[in-house]
Amino acid sequence: QVQLVESGGGLVQAGGSLRLSCAASGRTFSTYPMDWFRQAPGKEREFVAAINRSGASTYYADSVKGRFTIVRDNAKNTVYLEMNSLKPEDTAVYYCAASIVYSVVARSMEYWGKGTLVTVSS
Repeated sequence: QVQLVESGGGLVQAGGSLRLSCAASGRTFSTYPMDWFRQAPGKEREFVAAINRSGASTYYADSVKGRFTIVRDNAKNTVYLEMNSLKPEDTAVYYCAASIVYSVVARSMEYWGKGTLVTVSS
């Protein structure tokens, strides 16, 4: 069982930066690839970024590539999403998720956090 708690969301102007954190409970954090997803109002949840167990491999949605960076610290049981050059269209609730399989598909995720809201003003 893994419990995930996101933090770091807030209101930021376009062009600004935020760093999201996702703290995981349990001693098995390093065995799970981790993902970030987001859901904007009235839209379906979409994939943002993924990182493998060691942190050596990452994958990004085209919409955030070059602006967002996912990293993990297995010693701290935490995964981060560094977001730069934010745009109003990045406004969404951001969720971290864990799956035993390295995947970008929401239905493959086994555990979800409750999300943190990011609002980007124009």
